[in-house]
Amino acid sequence: MSDLLKLTAAQAVEALGRGDVDAGELHSLYRERAAGETINSYVSVGDPLVPDAAGKPLAGVPIAVKDLFCVEGIETRACSKILTGYIPPYTATAIARLQDAGASYLGKTNMDEFAMGSSNENSAFGAVQNPWDPTRVPGGSSGGSAAAVAAGLAPWATGTDTGGSIRQPAAFCGLVGLKPTYGAISRYGMIAFASSLDQAGPITRDVTDAALMLKYMQGRDEMDSTSTGMTEDVMMPSSESLAGKKFAIPAPIDWNGVQPGVKEVFDLACKRIEAAGGEIVEVPLPHADYALSAYYVIAPAEASANLSRFDGVRFGERAADPTGLTDMYERTRGDGFGPEVKRRIMLGTYALSSGYYDAYYNRAQQVRTKILEDYAAAFSSCDFIITPTAPSVAFGIGEKTDDPLAMYLGDLFTVPVSLAGLPAISVPAGLATSDGSAAAEPGADGALPVGLQIVAPHFRENALLEAAYVFEQATEFADGPWTWAGS
Repeated sequence: MSDLLKLTAAQAVEALGRGDVDAGELHSLYRERAAGETINSYVSVGDPLVPDAAGKPLAGVPIAVKDLFCVEGIETRACSKILTGYIPPYTATAIARLQDAGASYLGKTNMDEFAMGSSNENSAFGAVQNPWDPTRVPGGSSGGSAAAVAAGLAPWATGTDTGGSIRQPAAFCGLVGLKPTYGAISRYGMIAFASSLDQAGPITRDVTDAALMLKYMQGRDEMDSTSTGMTEDVMMPSSESLAGKKFAIPAPIDWNGVQPGVKEVFDLACKRIEAAGGEIVEVPLPHADYALSAYYVIAPAEASANLSRFDGVRFGERAADPTGLTDMYERTRGDGFGPEVKRRIMLGTYALSSGYYDAYYNRAQQVRTKILEDYAAAFSSCDFIITPTAPSVAFGIGEKTDDPLAMYLGDLFTVPVSLAGLPAISVPAGLATSDGSAAAEPGADGALPVGLQIVAPHFRENALLEAAYVFEQATEFADGPWTWAGS
């Protein structure tokens, strides 16, 4: 394995700054690996030439970009047929800020179409394979980004999180995934799914890299009226103890829907937190059980409105030889959207229709308010809230495609956090057997990653990163697939 692959992004920045590593060599290594990948994590690979980033904070370290972010002059499709041929004339603010800081563009990563999915099987480019086991999903919707980082095809990558789409794939691929507070990072140039929920964030090998990416992605943006930026400068984590910090488990949790191996790894994670000085307590979140139901009304409703702009008139795919305007709309959207996107548009349109708005959409927003109030009350008696990131290890490709409800239940622990707009991070916590029946030791055949989700109050990312960093140091997690990949 190339020594360059061993470097985390932060370590690469330091090595580039010292002159120990050449930015062009680093970019070429990752570009060649991305161009030759076999797990379908990329949909396109960028220019072989790296721009001069000498003296810039990120020093030329390459970054993979989820296909939901517009990049000027590069086809951006949100992995949907309906945006075939769309070349944006501008770059998303979050990506532009990373490039301005010296990150070099590596390529576009695969994803669930319009970020709608939890497995990365809903893509016009086909399913992505999990590097830990190619027969399994990498999670979604940022599955291509997670798979690329886990396989050593990128040092780090951008993702987006609407209901768990950064945290869940990070958990499935043994990575760190950070969903910042809603508004911390601009949504400008990020193709919208559900505007009141969408948030960009990093997918990285470790917590330090996540902090470094957040530092340069965040900020107020006049082009996004919902963006606020961080309320404090992002600091690199360095804490050695969790002393005095209270970590709360929501009560009650229905563990019946959680694989025994995931529960076992979570219990071990709690013991590590206590060993590092933290205190484990319980807090009530009485409306959390309603979060999935509320989310799958609110998010499709917003998607119904946002995706109405894709009609074949101004950009993207258009049905050939339409007989009239209605025919063009129907065939363009019928052929251009995949089954999951159509399902959510229909659900959302129904929820917003006359006579049903109050019964569904308005009621779901009321539940969302209750969930937000529950978290505010909980944080009055604890510093963080912890859960497993997902109720299972990565499942098989095709295993849940015919059962949307089973697929949606994979977001059990991530969706309530998104509805409340809170920051949360998934950190590798250990391994479980491939059937999720028990915790597994590093090196065990078929062992798959399990993530710990840590949630913090709004704009407490620095505290969240510090807690995650201490936990990371205390956890002996197995090296990921990027160490198996050879040179």
